[in-house]
Amino acid sequence: MNLKNEAYVVYMGTKNFTEKYYKDEDGWVKISAKGRKFRMTAEQFLNHLLPAISGIKPNLIWKVEHKGE
Repeated sequence: MNLKNEAYVVYMGTKNFTEKYYKDEDGWVKISAKGRKFRMTAEQFLNHLLPAISGIKPNLIWKVEHKGE
């Protein structure tokens, strides 16, 4: 089973919008709720992810999917 960062897709948002995060060969990518693509560093990705996981931002929904092998 592939457990590398590239094997996961992270979805974050609310009931009204969802953003998608994943890692490709060039680094982390964010797909905005409007479908726009942004490159980001690992630190920027963590700055988006950690408040969601910690519960600081209420009503934020997050989900992680494994792409499979």
